[in-house]
Amino acid sequence: MAAYILRRLLLMIPTILGIMLISFAIVQFAPGGPVERVIAQLQGYDMGATSRFSGGGGDVGRGGAATPGAGAEGASKYRGAQGLDPKFIAELEKQFGFDKPAWERFLLMVKNYAVFDFGRSYFRDESVLKLIGEKLPVSMSLGLWMTLISYSVSIPLGIAKAVRDGERFDAWTSNLVIIGYAIPSFLFAMLLIVLFAGGSFWQIFPLRGLVSENFSELSLIGKVGDYLWHICLPVLAMTLGAFATQTFLTKNSFLDEIRKQYVQTARMKGLTENRVLYGHVFRNAMLIVVSGFPGAFVHAFLTGSVLIETIFSLDGLGYLSYESIVNRDYPVVFANLYIFALLGLVVNLLSDLTYTWIDPRIDFETREV
Repeated sequence: MAAYILRRLLLMIPTILGIMLISFAIVQFAPGGPVERVIAQLQGYDMGATSRFSGGGGDVGRGGAATPGAGAEGASKYRGAQGLDPKFIAELEKQFGFDKPAWERFLLMVKNYAVFDFGRSYFRDESVLKLIGEKLPVSMSLGLWMTLISYSVSIPLGIAKAVRDGERFDAWTSNLVIIGYAIPSFLFAMLLIVLFAGGSFWQIFPLRGLVSENFSELSLIGKVGDYLWHICLPVLAMTLGAFATQTFLTKNSFLDEIRKQYVQTARMKGLTENRVLYGHVFRNAMLIVVSGFPGAFVHAFLTGSVLIETIFSLDGLGYLSYESIVNRDYPVVFANLYIFALLGLVVNLLSDLTYTWIDPRIDFETREV
């Protein structure tokens, strides 16, 4: 097992490098950039995500200093930079690191990221690592509650559907689960706001934030209640579509095990149905379900909450990533990408190791990576 883990860890290095290289290359051709965003602000408007170069291509892809004569009419490579001092443009490029060639900036980024040095945000004047650390608890909170609730409901429901396969209960619960899966989470979130957050009907739940402004003044029980009060609608909106996959995965896994010969043998020995189901079938059937828990959790808090965080004004990683992309805050964008990719690779390894923990008969030592 140690050799398998080592091989997987070593393979993470070229995988991460490939992900970062492809993403970095794509950014070279992305329109707009931090330099042009600053220029737009100086001109009295902020083009944000709609920034465009007059000649195409992004600031990062340009890599060099400002074109001589940038202050002359039509000579600047930045749209809206006419009339600005070329030295000022060059200083902006140096401030953002765009005075170096693209290959040199990429190698410097790889060197810094290897020791988790992500630099500072372009527009927040804060350490990127500090920013991510501040937003992480919000996204982790959403992801943890979503995963726990979805597993707590999906596993018992999937088992019940497998036991009652083909019956009326199985049919109508399948319809409910599929309908819930088909409803987009952001649309359901808006419906919850309209109904329960003062949109048009009842003002029961708060609309913004994860806690109230007077959270620090509350007692321990009050803090727990206030937190659950705020988290209720966002988690409910995120969890609606999460039941389907786990429910049907659990059902199909149990059905597959129930039809095997060892189950028939156990029944012929006179064991009760509950003893057969939970003493013999459960462990084998739950192997594929439980092993996916790490991946489901990381997916939930890294990628499943962007729209929910935006709708409910929750300042988490999802909203930070979206805002950074819009504002061309490249240090935050690449740091998030690097951390997400690294976590994804680690979680894949953990999922494999979970198989061996649940079922020691599985041996990855003889398996080719």
